[in-house]
Formats: sequence, structure tokens, C-alpha cells
Amino acid sequence: MPFLYPICTTMMKEALLLLSQWHVKGQDNVPSQGPLIIAANHLSFIDPPLLAASIPRRIAFMTKEEAFAPPGGFFIRNYGAFPVRRGRWDRNALRQANQLLKEGGALGMFPEGTRSWGRGLQRGYSGVAIIASRSGAPILPVGIAGSERVKGLADVFSRPAITVRLGRPFFLPQTNGQRNNYQLSFATDLIMKHIASLLPSYLQGIYQEQDSGTKKELELVEVG
Repeated sequence: MPFLYPICTTMMKEALLLLSQWHVKGQDNVPSQGPLIIAANHLSFIDPPLLAASIPRRIAFMTKEEAFAPPGGFFIRNYGAFPVRRGRWDRNALRQANQLLKEGGALGMFPEGTRSWGRGLQRGYSGVAIIASRSGAPILPVGIAGSERVKGLADVFSRPAITVRLGRPFFLPQTNGQRNNYQLSFATDLIMKHIASLLPSYLQGIYQEQDSGTKKELELVEVG
């Protein structure tokens, strides 16, 4: 049991209330139980605890393996995260993710794979699409805005405005058998467009809405 998770989440909530203008929108969209993949844009090092404070579910984060090196590895592991090797096929991480979802847990992922620091959404990696396809779990898209202003402890004294928007969960379109590269690319873009739809235009990056059909495309796959 990751004993640091409830402690750190409580501390993060207090810090956000005291040191920022923190707003969470769409909490009613979060399923109270059952498997869930939480996919968010990544702006700052505070994003994982920010999501934990904003979403009323215990979240296990898939985190780059470099972060587990001493001395921070002990903290991250006992926070409930597990490592993934970026840029390669990591069977162990996929097994852990699938087992977590099979047990009805919530998995936190950042499809960009790295922080953008406010430069706008970068092209997403296919990891979320692969796990969602294999597990059949719904995806909760999340748009974070404002955390890019927090680059160090001194930044909290400016009380930055931070908004976390939680979209409606959705399933990827069904396919017969394993997805090919084209289908994975399409599914990944669909996930990223859902995230982009929850962001202000300056953070949408390469997924900025360019036509009126995008909204209808996203509505077709929403749960319920």
C-alpha cells in the first residue's frame, strides 16, 4: 500500500488552497469506481500531485524509470507510481497497468511523455491507446492550465491561477483484433484532441481545433 499517497495528497490540497488560485471543473464526470485511465497534458513537475488533489480517486501514475533513481525513488515508489521505460516496448509496465485496471484501479498517464512548460500540446505517444485498447477501460481526458507558471518554489508566492478541467470519459472505437500502426495513430490523436478540447487555445499546440467537425467527432465516442 503506497502510504505516502494520502499524506501527500492532503498536503497538496492545502498548499493549492493557500498558495494558488486553484479551480477544478467537471468532478462529476469522474466514475466513482471501476477501471479508469486518466490522460492529461503535462506542463509542470507539480502535475501528478495536482491531479491527485483534483480527482476523487486514488491514482497510480506511470512514471519514467529515471525518476526512480535515489534519492527520490523511495518517495515516488511509495507514492504509488510505477516505472516505464520511455521510447521502447516495456512489457513489464504494460502488465502492471493492465493488472491495475483489471482490479478496478485508476491509472494516471501523460501521453506527451514529457513536460511542455506551456509551449502547447506536443504529439502524443501511443501508450495510452495501447493500454486502453487492451484493457477496454474508459479514458478520462484532463486539461491542465496554469501549472506551467510553477517552475520553482518562489513562483507560488505569486498565487498562480491553476485550472484543472475534467472531461467526460470515453471509450476508444472498437476494432477486430490488435490495432495496427494506423489505428494506433488515429486512436492517439483522438485522445489528444479530447485533451485539447479542455484547454485554452494557447495550450492546444498541434491539436488546436481547425474545423467544426472535431467537436462532433469527439462526442461520438463519449461514454453514456
